[in-house]
Order: sequence, then structure tokens, then C-alpha cells
Amino acid sequence: MNIKTQRARTLRNNMTDAERHLWQRLRCKQLNGHKFRRQFPIGNYIVDFICLDARLIIELDGGQHTENQGYDQARDQWLEDQGFRILRCWNNAVLVQTEELLNTIIDCLGIEALQ
Repeated sequence: MNIKTQRARTLRNNMTDAERHLWQRLRCKQLNGHKFRRQFPIGNYIVDFICLDARLIIELDGGQHTENQGYDQARDQWLEDQGFRILRCWNNAVLVQTEELLNTIIDCLGIEALQ
């Protein structure tokens, strides 16, 4: 097993509260049959959530991301160059505005909003 795969496995086993909360709504194809994976390695990076079919990445950001903006921008650019769209959300928004976030994800997937 390579280092990225090991790191992804560790991250899956140690999710933040926001990641755990969102994962409960994304797992098992709950958004109209779209399959999401969590802590998924792509190139030199590990993304929080990804729907490979829709080429959509969801990144949850905590306070540490205000200090790592240069890294995040380079990372996002590389992922976009690979054909992915990236939706960044603050951890707080995941926990407080879950339904609004799910509707935004659905919009990004190109399917009808939740009723």
C-alpha cells in the first residue's frame, strides 16, 4: 500500500465533526444515486469528498485554510486542470446550513433541488 493510500485511510478513520456530518448525507448514493467517496487520493493530493462521475470535489475548510491559501490555490488549479470542479465549504456551514449545502451540491451535480 502506498503512502497516499495509507494517509487517506488514516483520514477516513479520523474525520472531523463536519466531515462526519456531511458524509452521513452523501454516503450510500443518497443524492439521487450519485456515488461519493471520502478522503480520496488524486495525484499528490487527498480530497475530502468526490463524485467521480460528475467530476465534483467537495472540500471542507476549517480555520487552518486561511493560513494555507497559496497551497489551496495551487492544489485547486491542479485539480481543475485535471477536469474537476471544486466546491469549498466552511466546516461551520456544513454543521449549521446542511440543507442549503446539500442543495448547492445538487445544483453542482446538475440534478433537481431537494424538496
